[in-house]
Amino acid sequence: MKKCVLILLISVMVLISCGRPTEDDEVYTIRLAHVVAETHSSHLVALEFKDMVEENSDGRITVEIYPSGSLFPSDREAIESVQLGNVEMTIPALASVSSFDQDFMILDLPFLFENHEQVYDVLDGEFGENLLAGLEEYNLKGLVFGENGFRYITNNVQPIEEMSDLNGQKFRTLESPVQTDVYNAFGANASPFAFGEMYSALQQGVYDAMEGPISLIYTSNIQEVQDYLTLSNHYYMPTALLMNNEFYEELPDDLKEVVDEAAVMFRDEQRKLAREQDDEYFEVLVEDGMEVNELSDEALDEFREASVPVYEKYEEKLGSELFEEFYRARDQ
Repeated sequence: MKKCVLILLISVMVLISCGRPTEDDEVYTIRLAHVVAETHSSHLVALEFKDMVEENSDGRITVEIYPSGSLFPSDREAIESVQLGNVEMTIPALASVSSFDQDFMILDLPFLFENHEQVYDVLDGEFGENLLAGLEEYNLKGLVFGENGFRYITNNVQPIEEMSDLNGQKFRTLESPVQTDVYNAFGANASPFAFGEMYSALQQGVYDAMEGPISLIYTSNIQEVQDYLTLSNHYYMPTALLMNNEFYEELPDDLKEVVDEAAVMFRDEQRKLAREQDDEYFEVLVEDGMEVNELSDEALDEFREASVPVYEKYEEKLGSELFEEFYRARDQ
């Protein structure tokens, strides 16, 4: 009788153990919120990220995507929510990341890069990896850099042929003190403003001008509220694929690997699509009636000279060592 009771108890314990979920059975949900339109490369490749993560995790991770500022109107608010764990991921323009880790401010300076290959060498190498690793101190996991691309000036006042054409224009910048300082140095009346509310601000004349990459200008319909496009090529602005660091660290190792592999896919495919969209959408902007002009070498030199005091200010703020590391990475 005792033997039967013992067998029964062991059987019950086995059944309870088998019915209890293990760590490997847990399903994780990634909520990814961003501010760009559903036609933008970041969103389109985020859909591929979702599919890859869900498939390679055998359904142990589900990804929910909230585009077009549907949860947060600005990158800064989205980053704060990821930091607090209210959502798990976002894809902000890097200028907003500098509000959390000031070392990122170095990438907000103009005229840093001449071409995409130079950009990728810096961002995907040791310099970029160190920047992303530093975000863990702020409970953010920097997975990879994405692309917003080289940026251009748009406005509603006049073609920008030389720097003085910007004088007094109300200029919307990204949420970065560096960018605000730069455009004020160019003679504009610059201030930051949330991306999700930018279209209406331009439409209502709150701002005369802004800047951005071709793909973002087109997918945000900026050509409907801005008349002039200047091919200044003065900025390269990355994005970053960010995750809540506590969430990332709690993932089992095999699921971390799934996320890491999908992040690399996102980086490579999003950059490729962003460049394709820039080429395609430039033609459409011209067809839609935007007046386009390109800055002369003499005008670009004028802008570069005006940037020098801003460089000096932020080299003092961030330290010459960071600048030396950047130049070594770029010029190797």
